[in-house]
Amino acid sequence: MQYILALDQGTTSSRAILFDAHGRSVKSAQKEFRQIFPRPGWVEHDANEIWGTQREVIEQVLDLPHSPALVNMVAGIAITNQRETTVLWDRHTGEPVANAIVWQDRRTADVCNALRAKGYTQLLQDKTGLVLDAYFSATKLAWLLDHTPGARARAERGDLAFGTIDTWLLWKLTHGQVHATDPSNASRTLLFNLHTMQWDDELLKLFNIPRAVLPEIRPSGGHFGESDSTLFSRALPIAAMIGDQQAATFGQACFSPGMAKNTYGTGCFMLLNTESTPVTSANKLLTTVGWQRKDVATNKSLTTYCLEASVFMGGATIQWLRDGLNIIQSAADVESLAQSVSDVGDTYLVPAFTGLGAPHWDGHARGTLVGMTRGTTKAHIARAALEAIALQVADVFDAMQKDSGLALSELRVDGGASKNNLLMQIQADFLGIPVIRPSVTETTALGAAYMAGLALGFWSDTAQISSQWLVDRRFEPHLSEAERLAKRARWHQAVERAKGWAQD
Repeated sequence: MQYILALDQGTTSSRAILFDAHGRSVKSAQKEFRQIFPRPGWVEHDANEIWGTQREVIEQVLDLPHSPALVNMVAGIAITNQRETTVLWDRHTGEPVANAIVWQDRRTADVCNALRAKGYTQLLQDKTGLVLDAYFSATKLAWLLDHTPGARARAERGDLAFGTIDTWLLWKLTHGQVHATDPSNASRTLLFNLHTMQWDDELLKLFNIPRAVLPEIRPSGGHFGESDSTLFSRALPIAAMIGDQQAATFGQACFSPGMAKNTYGTGCFMLLNTESTPVTSANKLLTTVGWQRKDVATNKSLTTYCLEASVFMGGATIQWLRDGLNIIQSAADVESLAQSVSDVGDTYLVPAFTGLGAPHWDGHARGTLVGMTRGTTKAHIARAALEAIALQVADVFDAMQKDSGLALSELRVDGGASKNNLLMQIQADFLGIPVIRPSVTETTALGAAYMAGLALGFWSDTAQISSQWLVDRRFEPHLSEAERLAKRARWHQAVERAKGWAQD
């Protein structure tokens, strides 16, 4: 057995990557799928299309159905996924009852406001480590149950199954034999108690969710069943399921408390390892399960917690330049266009297209472009987009240092947009600390592969994984402290203009 097959199901595409024993990607395939926008602030996916694209890229990577040879060298499957996105399906037919509601979707913001007004904010933070926001799965699931004809009655009879994307893929891979999730994904639902590590009856009652729809919770690394033998010519053990940001933290070898990474994907997600202690945030960050693994010596489950900050619009801001404004042909074009001007000319883009995440949590904020003059060009807007990504990350970085009480000396980065050298330099300038990019930037898939490989004995321990983490490039800050502070103060003025817009 020479490889681990990692399935990386993201917000805009499905990928499959084969990793060898050195943690190197030896073969990969990727396919985008539709983004569905039924109304302003609503974002949906076709769950069948997600499964179809995921299966397609698996077959491409494994040379199926042409040759079964590669399949026979795969030790097991790891699943990592976009989190919070909510799927509800029929247990008997395996068919979704409606489109999946994506994590970016804001349709339940008013429900969250009503619960907030009733005083549930502290209860939810104490039990779940999360803020009360439409970002998470509970209100999405309740919306599907209430707005899909007959769904609530079917759910209470046990005929429907709920899952985030990990659970949906596991169900499809096992041909409906396994309905399970892991703590890293469960902890993103507002239904999971961080302290008992179980679904919480009080929270189920609050959101009116029948327990019958919920998946079983299993450790992130371990046995989740086997793929149906008719899918890939032989049954493959499924040995890990872990949310994408937690997987990236694991793939960045952030195994010690105080180590942090930021992933530049559709959104930007910064996680800080707090080890066995769930740290309560005073600055609107999230306390989340990083992962849960079995200790080989004691056979006990060990849980690692993280502080997390979520920025909704990261790489999606670049997609908007491409698909919305049509000022670039591909995402890679943004770097050269932005470099064609030396600064933004006091133009600021606040990409609050689906509201603002941490540390603001304003579901009614909307995208805003301020400071334009007759001299503003598409190049200025492109550079403002890159700066907006870095400035949002800088805001959550500050909040994370305050919550943890740590002065972070570096930031490890990964994800597609981390390949943009200009963005990484801007990021270092706005943080005032080095930004370090590893040689493997697809750390989400790699982290999931490592989690599965440890469970299967493919890798011996985390020390071996740490030894395989290598630096590609280190970006040192160039801005003076005065320039950095002035830039960020101007940005905060722009953010204030974006807040609350959808209520007006």
